[in-house]
Amino acid sequence: MSHQLRLYAHRGASLRCPENSLEAFRQGLKEGANALEMDVHATADGHFVVTHDPDGERLMADRRRIRDLPLAEVKRWRHCGADTSIPTLEEVLENFDGVPMSIDLKPDDPDLVPPFLECLTRSGGESTVTIASFHHRVLKRVHLMGWKGRTALSRLEIAALRFAPLSVARRLVRGHSAQIPTTAGPVRLDRSTFLKRCRRLDLRIDYWVVNDPFEARALLQQGATGLMTDDPALIAPVMREFTNEGNEAVGKPGAGGRSK
Repeated sequence: MSHQLRLYAHRGASLRCPENSLEAFRQGLKEGANALEMDVHATADGHFVVTHDPDGERLMADRRRIRDLPLAEVKRWRHCGADTSIPTLEEVLENFDGVPMSIDLKPDDPDLVPPFLECLTRSGGESTVTIASFHHRVLKRVHLMGWKGRTALSRLEIAALRFAPLSVARRLVRGHSAQIPTTAGPVRLDRSTFLKRCRRLDLRIDYWVVNDPFEARALLQQGATGLMTDDPALIAPVMREFTNEGNEAVGKPGAGGRSK
């Protein structure tokens, strides 16, 4: 089957706005993205905040860890050079209701999964959110909890898909989206054989982080179903070359774009 072709604003339009901020997400959609990518951490008092790093050192000039602070303290932080605070996950879900999202639960802590899922379910996120994590045990807990929405593949699932016989990979892969870089160390993940395997399992194939229009076009010609970019305004025109009137991926390599 075909998948909706998605252009994800990676941490929002993060080249022009403070990353993972409400402003960055609004700007990303304004520039042509039709989906959002973001990261979340948990505060000491059990709230989820949308930010990539486990502490405030890089963005806020504060070395304290989010997991050690209450929400009220984290909300006092401001992005360096901007009067912008870290939003809560609830704020993002409320402000961008109905927008497809990939949300990366950053901590390697399966105990955060139940309150995280409760937050998403309470906000109606099961229909729009794809849960991602680098940690297999986190995603395993997501599945065990009965999450009805979609998940990205863990690193272990990607490895199985890349190296194991397809019959074995079919048993091991439970996620719905391969959210991947083009390379992982010496391993290429942008070859036609790997993309063909993804299509055999009816997986989305969404690459990060793509800020070069030539690379974007090449990946879409190969059959990618989505791109995550810091610069939606630059990549959106390329994405439009590969969409039909229904904004659906045509479902086979090369369709909708220029041939090599």
